[in-house]
Amino acid sequence: MKEILIPVLILAGMGLIFGVMLGIAAKIFAVKKDERIEKIEAALPGANCGGCGYAGCSGYAAAVVNDGAPVNLCSAGGNEAAKKIGEIMGVEVKESEPMVARVFCTGAFDKASIKLEYKGTKDCFAAKRMAGGPKECQYGCIGLGSCVSVCKFGAISVKDGVAVVDESKCVACGACVKKCVQNLIRLVPKSKRHGVLCSNHDRGAVAKNLCAVSCVGCKLCEKNCPQGAISMVDNLSVVDYEKCIDCGICVEKCPKKIIK
Repeated sequence: MKEILIPVLILAGMGLIFGVMLGIAAKIFAVKKDERIEKIEAALPGANCGGCGYAGCSGYAAAVVNDGAPVNLCSAGGNEAAKKIGEIMGVEVKESEPMVARVFCTGAFDKASIKLEYKGTKDCFAAKRMAGGPKECQYGCIGLGSCVSVCKFGAISVKDGVAVVDESKCVACGACVKKCVQNLIRLVPKSKRHGVLCSNHDRGAVAKNLCAVSCVGCKLCEKNCPQGAISMVDNLSVVDYEKCIDCGICVEKCPKKIIK
């Protein structure tokens, strides 16, 4: 009995000693987490959307404290979150213009010329690799919802083959912008209500045959804008939002009614 009991007691004693030593070492070498990181995490919406450029809210909070990342990168939290983080970090925060995602295409299936019936994977990238997608317009929305799959706020949907943003839900995280294979979703100032909702760079004679709601480069919007806020860029009208005052003259003058 002694032959069994003594080794057991020795092992138990050694385990106790090692446990105490590990406990002491853990306290001595413990890395203290800056309490500001936890406070910043609490101030963030917890969406983990990645719009700030970091791996989730915790990654952003750590970057603000440890790396000096800007305090106003959380688009989901907006100015309110930026203000709270600024107070935690002791820095002044200026309010920024709220942004929103907009889809610069309105070429629905009943407006755009269709060249093929796509029956493959519901993915815009896959469809683009197959003859450039189902529509004749190489610049238009493919309409298979790759952008929808990455939006964590339910702010984007596909209607009649075109992505549509619900601006009341959009937080301008930019996930859909990065996902769009056609590069026709952009972040613009939310307060600006006008935009040329087309991305076709073909010449007018070609563009009008591809889509009924395509910019044809007539320049009427450019010529009539009192602020010089519209210019032609590679056969397409583009709005300079720093100059635009939302007067609406371009909407009246556009013969294709694509300035919304």
